[in-house]
Amino acid sequence: MWRQGSLLGLAALFASAALAQAPRFALPLDCILGESCYIQNYVDTLPAKDRVSDFACGPLSYDGHKGTDFALFTRAQMLTGVTVTAAADGVVRGTRDEMPDTGLSAATEAAIAGRECGNGLVIDHGEGWVSQYCHLRLGSITVSKGQTVKTGDPLGEVGLSGQTEFPHLHFTLRQNERVIDPFDPDNTATCGAADQTLWAAPPAYVAGGLLGLGFASAVPQFDSIKAGTAHSPNLAQDADALVLWAYMFGTRAGDTLRLVITGPDGFAFEHDTTLTKTQALSFRAAGKRLRTAGWPTGAYQGLATLTRKGEIIGTEAVSLEVKP
Repeated sequence: MWRQGSLLGLAALFASAALAQAPRFALPLDCILGESCYIQNYVDTLPAKDRVSDFACGPLSYDGHKGTDFALFTRAQMLTGVTVTAAADGVVRGTRDEMPDTGLSAATEAAIAGRECGNGLVIDHGEGWVSQYCHLRLGSITVSKGQTVKTGDPLGEVGLSGQTEFPHLHFTLRQNERVIDPFDPDNTATCGAADQTLWAAPPAYVAGGLLGLGFASAVPQFDSIKAGTAHSPNLAQDADALVLWAYMFGTRAGDTLRLVITGPDGFAFEHDTTLTKTQALSFRAAGKRLRTAGWPTGAYQGLATLTRKGEIIGTEAVSLEVKP
């Protein structure tokens, strides 16, 4: 007579055997994680509504999220063209390439409804395994239905189409219509790395950090930071203020950010702030107003340090030139 424990063990054995034969997937876009792209969101591992967790028990997901979001740092980077590539060998099941790169807003919500993936495609890898690629740039898709592709073949470019607020590739993996988290395919991860993944070269889990740093003559609009246009490498001597801003992802309540400016004639400014809530994307800015006839001319340096529970999770530097 089979006991429940024996049945569960047998099921786990079959699941492990099936995963051992599953395809292994490459990074689905042409970028370097941590340098030109990063992972903003993972699969939501909690089925209960209004409860969210990624596979590492972190907050890098949102309710019901079914894929991995490989994000670019700015919209300006998107405009240079970042190639989306086939994560594994397969056959293109279908494509869509007709939606503008407007992202989600009150003005576009109705047009996006029912087409949240935006421009994208699906690849069939056999044995019930399929991968889906969403939010591609309008006019960029280079493959068609029925076409055979190999790992690394170009498919299109990262865009801002469909239900998204930042340029990224949403990558979903399914097996027999069931969503699979490639970081934890057999649901064995316990707040850390799983025993096995479906990645050919598993990306490291990064729990948050700095995306950008820049100078400005006033606190910039968040949209200009996300666009990649907020940094001013040069500043007039009579500018109203000298402001340093930091762009961050995956911040949590209790994280601390230190902003430091140094410059000519012993100029020094420091500002520390403790973040009060968890946010997917955020920025902070600090600086000084002009109180004299003008800022000392010359080279300035800005430094940002993001710390979590006493450990530095991000640091970045930026330069500025004040000219007469």
